[in-house]
Amino acid sequence: MAVWTWFGLNHRPATTGWPRRGGDNGQAGVLGMPRFDPGQCRNGCSECLEACPSGALAAANTEARITIDYGRCVVCQLCTEVCPTGALTPSADWAFAVRCRDDLHWNQAVDSSAGRQLKQRLGALRKSLHIRHVDAGSCNGCESELQALNNPFYNLHRLGIFFTPSPRFADLLLVTGPVTAPMREPLLATYEAMPEPRLVMANGTCAVSGGIAGGGYSCGHGLDELLPVDLYLPGCPPNPAAIIEGLLILLERMPQAVKGGRIER
Repeated sequence: MAVWTWFGLNHRPATTGWPRRGGDNGQAGVLGMPRFDPGQCRNGCSECLEACPSGALAAANTEARITIDYGRCVVCQLCTEVCPTGALTPSADWAFAVRCRDDLHWNQAVDSSAGRQLKQRLGALRKSLHIRHVDAGSCNGCESELQALNNPFYNLHRLGIFFTPSPRFADLLLVTGPVTAPMREPLLATYEAMPEPRLVMANGTCAVSGGIAGGGYSCGHGLDELLPVDLYLPGCPPNPAAIIEGLLILLERMPQAVKGGRIER
């Protein structure tokens, strides 16, 4: 014990000051959602469509030759590898939390007002939030990132946000996985056990849209087919910093950066 006490006193604090005081978010060099430049898209080209494993890319009839649903993107980067024109390029845009599902669809014109006002249910939750997490068929990639939230670097408690084992003490239901058929009833039971006001967050591409398994024999096309969702956070999986940013956006302690499928910063 004395050795670790000495070590702690002689080194800088392990916890980052981000996002309140700047500092390191722990995601340097991490690739995010592919960036789309419709001006580079070429008529008749379908290489990215054929490479996309999750159906995030689709043919379009507008000026853009393709459309993107970032809510289905698993961040595999295959589209950026096969795109011959540079219309799809890698980026560090990993924080894609939105309150409105439509904001995950790339649009030529951005409506900056529609669907972005959180319901007036926050109140005191802005200062302290308790989360009940439900794994609804996840591969455990999202769970690995969630565990990192309580390590010394991110230390989620410093932001007044905590995980709770009981839905009766929870303010937010955080769901991972595509909501497989066997998990529907347990998920609904958990939601019903939560007191009002209760918030719901779809964490990870599977929860947002069903992911690669979406529409299969055992699951649907996302959590909002079953419950009202207040925040969508795609990613496969979303990293700890993206989860923190999403939670702060939900609590209106940080502005939403993504509108019309584009990140504004």
